[in-house]
Amino acid sequence: MSAAAPFTVLIPARLASTRLPDKPLADIAGLPMVVHVARRAAQSGARRCVVAADDARIIDACLAHGVQALLTRADHASGSDRLAEACALLGLAGDDIVVNVQGDEPLIDPRLIDAVAALLHARADASMGTAAHAMESAADFANPNVVKVVLDAQGLAHYFSRAPIPHARDHAAGSAWWRQGRGVPAGFAPLRHIGIYSYRAGFLRRFPELPPAPTEQIEALEQLRALWHGHRIAVHVAASAPGAGVDTPEDLERVRALLAA
Repeated sequence: MSAAAPFTVLIPARLASTRLPDKPLADIAGLPMVVHVARRAAQSGARRCVVAADDARIIDACLAHGVQALLTRADHASGSDRLAEACALLGLAGDDIVVNVQGDEPLIDPRLIDAVAALLHARADASMGTAAHAMESAADFANPNVVKVVLDAQGLAHYFSRAPIPHARDHAAGSAWWRQGRGVPAGFAPLRHIGIYSYRAGFLRRFPELPPAPTEQIEALEQLRALWHGHRIAVHVAASAPGAGVDTPEDLERVRALLAA
């Protein structure tokens, strides 16, 4: 599936990582991980894919493999700040659509990128787009490292949380209450948030200037800042979970084995 209009993929890449040093340059099947991400993203309908890096070594690795890359400041507080600088460096217009693909997602599905970009082409009322999928694991539902999202009738995000939401008052004893079907709307399941975002470039440039939200600080979820300030986030519900990302050495070995197979 291709998005209805052009968009740009930006891939923020930061060399420092506490759990996996030099993560963007980690070798997977003979290529740096960030190059794998860029090549997967290039299979989407994006008109261009650009890595926004904080270190010249990432830039050199990208250029050596034909991937466009920009050197951004090393002192950005968040990936959003890095993307905002990249938008300015690329001279993107305010209405241009940008999709943020994380630099540690070498198995990203190009169709998911297209779907998240298409949200903003279809929804003039949304400043951001993202994705989610139906959750099947009770352990994930209870896990604070797994972010959940609740939608309204128009497919816009009500709220994101690390807590199990929505909370089923009459089924609190069982975390897999949605499988029981008692009092649960047909076809309903809790949604796990997928960390991919689309933005209008003008909003992305303004976003870092918005005051942090109390909910954002409590939950440690940056997207809550947008909701707090009245911006809408459209959500694409994917049919399945995305490919595994890379946060730890164990994750890296798992992805290496998958690509080798």
